[in-house]
Amino acid sequence: MSAPPLLALHGIFKRFGAVQALRDVELEIRAGQVVALVGDNGAGKSTLVKVIAGVAPADAGMIEWDGRPVHITRPHDARNMGIAAVYQDLALCDNLDVVGNLFLGREIHRSGVLDEVEMERVTLELLDTLAIRMPGVRLPVASLSGGQRQTVAISRSLLGAPRLVLLDEPTASLGIEQTSQVLDMVDQLRERGLGVLLVSHNMGDVKAVADWVAVLRLGCNNGFFDVTSTSHEQIISSITGATDNAVTRRQTHGWELEL
Repeated sequence: MSAPPLLALHGIFKRFGAVQALRDVELEIRAGQVVALVGDNGAGKSTLVKVIAGVAPADAGMIEWDGRPVHITRPHDARNMGIAAVYQDLALCDNLDVVGNLFLGREIHRSGVLDEVEMERVTLELLDTLAIRMPGVRLPVASLSGGQRQTVAISRSLLGAPRLVLLDEPTASLGIEQTSQVLDMVDQLRERGLGVLLVSHNMGDVKAVADWVAVLRLGCNNGFFDVTSTSHEQIISSITGATDNAVTRRQTHGWELEL
């Protein structure tokens, strides 16, 4: 019998006033797996990330973690379970260096004094483990490129040893070389055995790093695809609604998902 998925969402609903943002959404993510979440603007992608991260708790539905039902009603709940989220705004402090940003709010103290040496050691060790090249960990974040800033934000999320990382449009507005750097880091997360939910509009990025693609359309599931056996055109058709997969059943790596 295969192990349960790391995260499973069942029948998730979320409403903001008169707007039904999510309706009966299903999703599964396994350890060591990158699932790309795609869809047109307003499809509900960012809302689903916020539901998982506890920023905007679901109105109805069930969330399972390691096969057990859990309640995620605030970001603290998600972090304690091992879920880390990196949003588009990155939330970095430009005037602080790389070390300062990584440990912002979780500084290491020794005898009541900041232990700068230990924090720098941990930073260098983490960046080395992830094979991240940085011009210097004591440089202000404001002096870094977009790709380097993104890797700093992702690295910061790993300090709490999460098991699932949520990445909301990590390559938006990045150049080719910077995008490659971020995608290499996503590969590193998978190799470390983490589950990754990657929100992206870029099908090239999706094809490059994702194992599975989950499509949302108008707040509902509209397809779940194996990247290796699905064409670019099939995924785009699902995103635009040219093909309607909302009530089809797909067999996916040992479990069935009603879409």
